[in-house]
Amino acid sequence: MRAIIFLFRRRNQPGGLGHRLAEALQELGPSFVKFGQTLAVRSDLIGDEAADDLALLQDNMPAFDGAQAIETVERELGDKVEKIFSHFNPKPVAAASIAQVHSAETIDGQLVAVKILRPDVEAAFAKDLDLFIWLANTVELMLPNFARYKPKAVVNRFKELVHTELDLRLEAASASELALATENDVGFKVPEVDWNRTSERVLTIEWIDGIRIDDVEKISQLGLDRREILKNSAGVFFQQVFRDGFFHGDMHPGNMFVTSEGTLVPVDFGIMGRLDRATRFYLADMLMAFLQRDYKRVADIHFDAGLVPPSQSRDAFALSLRAVAEPLFDRPLNQVSIAGLLARLFRTAEDFQMEVQPQLLLLQKNMLVAEGVGRKLDADSNIWILARPLIEGWMRQNRGPQARLLEGAEELASLCLRLPQLVARVDRLLERAEENVGGQVNDKQFWSAGSSSQHRYRLPFLITIVIIFSATSFICGYLYNI
Repeated sequence: MRAIIFLFRRRNQPGGLGHRLAEALQELGPSFVKFGQTLAVRSDLIGDEAADDLALLQDNMPAFDGAQAIETVERELGDKVEKIFSHFNPKPVAAASIAQVHSAETIDGQLVAVKILRPDVEAAFAKDLDLFIWLANTVELMLPNFARYKPKAVVNRFKELVHTELDLRLEAASASELALATENDVGFKVPEVDWNRTSERVLTIEWIDGIRIDDVEKISQLGLDRREILKNSAGVFFQQVFRDGFFHGDMHPGNMFVTSEGTLVPVDFGIMGRLDRATRFYLADMLMAFLQRDYKRVADIHFDAGLVPPSQSRDAFALSLRAVAEPLFDRPLNQVSIAGLLARLFRTAEDFQMEVQPQLLLLQKNMLVAEGVGRKLDADSNIWILARPLIEGWMRQNRGPQARLLEGAEELASLCLRLPQLVARVDRLLERAEENVGGQVNDKQFWSAGSSSQHRYRLPFLITIVIIFSATSFICGYLYNI
């Protein structure tokens, strides 16, 4: 209710809906700021302009007292701060809605950043989360046509993000997972987590000396090749999304630093995105089809994946895609925006009853940020053109005939492993059916019954059918996709 009052109180003030909403959320407090940042990836809900305004919503809050920070550290880590750190700066270097960060030095001389949750932040977020859930349920109940925008899914996503950010061990785990996935990537480094000084409310991580990736002047002063940094950044983003299916979900310039050696170093792992293999294949197939301007193929990909209802027209969908994409491709390559292309795709797909995919919206928003940073680094380059050889190589490796054969073999092996369980379930069903008819199953009630000799052949017959069906499906699928 407070949000609505604030919003309408500002309706006569300059600025669009997103600008007024951002100001209202800022006044309402930390939970609303975080929710606004979550809503910023839902341009399908609030429009591009409002989403862009909310994307600028800064998570800067007044710092809490350094004595409280020290008290939290001592309580969480079980010792006096001077026994944990040789130096701990009580003045934070940054303060946000959920936590603030202090610089420190460990007993063994390592410079670290110590992230500490705000006092009583869990109770504050729990109270506001109840309001968000009530609003989402009310909207879906009273506005059924709005349900396809998945407001409850937005709130649930927000709940997941807050749950992760309120337990700093989970953020540490995300940093650790990303470090493991990218440990062999040249020119990219994830700060090391100090697990001995990390708990639910305290996260200690390697201190990073670097400059923001969008600080072009300082990058040039260091004598670094901006185009090389851009190329490396494009490769890193591509590898996280397609190879790993695990990417940094809040990659604004303040969360990516460049060292004096040109190494990219991300920070703040509270928001991470995941894409399963099927979604990565869909995304790669779609991007390659778009880059080849094969709109019929793009339409087929959406229909075959079940994202667009079969009642819709493939030809009409392909024509609509051509109408929104061709103007983009008529521009110079360095001005082609894949993020913009995806945004247009999602808006066009709405007219064909395509369900919104929240994980892709998060990805699209990060693509938009990456493109903006890329143009600052080198206005004549396009990160997607730089990454295209990587995409094509990944496609050959993961979507070619050999990869499809391996995928089919894996599915068949998985089915074989589950076959005993399936057989056992069918056997139990047969026993129950026999018990229900007095120990015998007649022709109408099951496949066959009568003598016990017939019963002995049911399971072998079932196994044979399952194996033949699986093998046939696998072979036909492989031949079809070659």
